[in-house]
Amino acid sequence: MVTIEKRDAVAIVTLNRPEAMNALSRGLRDALAKAMDQVASDDDVSVVILTGAGERAFCAGLDLKELSTGNGLSAVAPTGDEPADPVYAIEHCPKPVIGAINGVAITGGFEVAIACDVLIASDKARFADTHARVGILPGWGLSQKLPRLIGIARYKEMAFTGNFIDAAKALEWGLVNRVVPAADLLDTALALAAEMATIPAKTLSAYKAQIDGGNALAYGEGRTHEKSASRAFSASLTAEDIAGRVAGVQARGRTQAG
Repeated sequence: MVTIEKRDAVAIVTLNRPEAMNALSRGLRDALAKAMDQVASDDDVSVVILTGAGERAFCAGLDLKELSTGNGLSAVAPTGDEPADPVYAIEHCPKPVIGAINGVAITGGFEVAIACDVLIASDKARFADTHARVGILPGWGLSQKLPRLIGIARYKEMAFTGNFIDAAKALEWGLVNRVVPAADLLDTALALAAEMATIPAKTLSAYKAQIDGGNALAYGEGRTHEKSASRAFSASLTAEDIAGRVAGVQARGRTQAG
């Protein structure tokens, strides 16, 4: 249900239920969480790309057929026999996660998408929050994270209508970093991941932890968290560590100056 492909320091994690628009059955939720845990603990992986198989969907959300039978109800109403939480696994992956959104990202699939650190969207991508229309409430962070990304009024419009926004609107609203032709999506994500992977993995993980930890706090507490994390990380470095990278940073800057 989930595949992992490694290309140098980049792992591509793919939701692989294209016949069901990559809907989140209990099995897929478990498999995705396990895949994210696997790449998180792999020392050879610096950056992760998360995408969906097929051309129609990144992820269509919870498997509604399964949900309607009660088999998937524990995702929204805990029963003591809950499947793994894939959104938690994505958000707590210590490595940058790039979401390559190849089609629709709906409701629970939308929550999976915004658990990623950076989103690259195909021009065929669309996003919708249909929780209210299904008759359930978000439980994986959508009601808290999405308004912080696009603004609370825009979020409420999406939540209270269930309407889709297309990739162009998602870019305008700041939900995605860029929109590319569908044929270029994976290559674009791979190029970005490879660029990130030129930074030491230890630094990437520490920086992600600093950003996410601080943004979960009020501003003043976040500033304190930032300073504490910066000092702790700097204490692990030597002057030689920094000096050895300065020349490379300067040379790279000159190539981008034009």
